[in-house]
Amino acid sequence: MSLRAAVIALRLVLAALSLAGVVTQLVIAVRTDFGITNFFSYFTTLSNLFGSVVFVIGAVRLWRGPDEVGPGVRGASVVYLTFVGVVFNTLLVGADVGGLQPWVNVVHHIVMPLAVVVDWLVWPPRARTRRSVLVPWMAIVAAYVVYSLVRGAVTGFYAYPFFNPGRVDGYGGVTLYCLGMLVGFVVIALLVRWSGNALGARRWDRSAREPSRR
Repeated sequence: MSLRAAVIALRLVLAALSLAGVVTQLVIAVRTDFGITNFFSYFTTLSNLFGSVVFVIGAVRLWRGPDEVGPGVRGASVVYLTFVGVVFNTLLVGADVGGLQPWVNVVHHIVMPLAVVVDWLVWPPRARTRRSVLVPWMAIVAAYVVYSLVRGAVTGFYAYPFFNPGRVDGYGGVTLYCLGMLVGFVVIALLVRWSGNALGARRWDRSAREPSRR
């Protein structure tokens, strides 16, 4: 099996696995009256949905030809899911995950974050990721944070404990957590952009030169 075929197959398999996890948890949320809005208020859920869609579209485009999902969109899925993996496995270690099924927990917080990183490094984007994409990448996360804080203050539901002022010494604690995560997010975003550009230039420039040697 060629690397291209392996990438296509793995994208489809992992997307199916991630989506199966989302559907499983959605059914549980409905049956337990957890609330659909609450369910879709988790950044993990949104990132896995987004990453799965990008994987499926990328697999289809790669199967049809050399065209891929744009580096800005694809890079966003890598950044968000990597961020999910890092936050969960640092700030939320040992946290109560409620009705989250163990296998879904592993898929959404470990497997998918690792998968998008490996996919990005093994099959880097052909086009360069522009510096300007950092703005929308961060804007979306900022909008999510604002939504979570405002909705939490109104309804009392916080998807994550570090958004709940009652659990982190007030809004000062929330602010410190958000600033720390902002730094982590920026570092991840910069590394994703840099690695994609560096590895993409090396791989695809070499591939373009190979026919001329024959």
